[in-house]
Amino acid sequence: MKPKYLLLLLIFCLAISITGCKEQYSRYTYEFIGAFDTTIQIVGYAKNQKEFETMGDYAQQRFMELHKLYDIYNDYEGINNIKTINDNAGIKPVKVEKAIIDLILKSKEWYSETNGKCNIALGPMLNIWHEYRDAGKNDPENAALPPMSELENAMQYTDINKVIIDEENSTIFLEEKNMRLDVGAIAKGFATELIVAELVEKGYDNFAISSGGNVKAVGRPLVQGRNYWGIGIQDPDGDVNDPDEPSLDIIYVSNKSVVTSGDYQRTYIVDGKEYHHLIDPATLMPAKYFRSVVVVVEDSGFADFMSTTLFLTPFEEGKELAEKLGIDAVWVFSDGTLKATPGAQQRMKNLGGATGN
Repeated sequence: MKPKYLLLLLIFCLAISITGCKEQYSRYTYEFIGAFDTTIQIVGYAKNQKEFETMGDYAQQRFMELHKLYDIYNDYEGINNIKTINDNAGIKPVKVEKAIIDLILKSKEWYSETNGKCNIALGPMLNIWHEYRDAGKNDPENAALPPMSELENAMQYTDINKVIIDEENSTIFLEEKNMRLDVGAIAKGFATELIVAELVEKGYDNFAISSGGNVKAVGRPLVQGRNYWGIGIQDPDGDVNDPDEPSLDIIYVSNKSVVTSGDYQRTYIVDGKEYHHLIDPATLMPAKYFRSVVVVVEDSGFADFMSTTLFLTPFEEGKELAEKLGIDAVWVFSDGTLKATPGAQQRMKNLGGATGN
């Protein structure tokens, strides 16, 4: 699966423990790679390292399981995943696990509630872009854009209403042979939300998970005087891999997800011009409205879906949609300007004067 890479930086507290409680909790970090082709980091508080590592081990196992289920590129022995569904398009329904049924149900529901910019059935068109991007990276001198005629032909097979869900029999069927699902705009966030819910049910709280551009913050940092986690908004012109890179602003949250879509990852260059991976289904070209869009809502899957939706939507239309759905959002424009919904601005350190207290 080709996810959106790390677009946010968690701003972690320097304090190691909290006093004044019945028991002392220490801050720990757990990090791993492999799931969803990105680095996943968990930071939080526990009574001891063993307790925290038990939580981290469980989260890593679940991320890897869901990565395999939502993968559109690879087969895994004994597993029917999204690729299995694509391989059987126009042939037969595929029996899948509940985690896939729920992902596709929500994708269709959110598609119908928004403006149709984020559509998991766009796989035929997005796969063409993926192939040209990979070819361009492997052979930069011959990098090329996909022919518009090829993209337009692929759009004939992107009707989300032909993605048939049979909940009773736990099957998914793509009605036409050339159809293909691409769940990259929702899978990582959806997986994060599922795993966080499972961790909370197990009794874990006061932690944050950063999975690429998806951050889910639970509870609060157990540091005296701190009630919120601080999440940094990545500078699109900065070094996303540098932990010391200054953020454009900081958003303070508790029990919220902060997810970013941006134009500064998964790019390739054709004739000296850079093209990113977020394709507008209206133009069949990379969207040019913003450098990035940040969404703040409780559900990480919905935040993932909406960050893509708003990135592909002109500002006024997107702002109206965000307000209609009660979403907090921040738009980063090409000139460095930040615009935010009132709710998001109230959470921001620089733009709104918020603090983590």
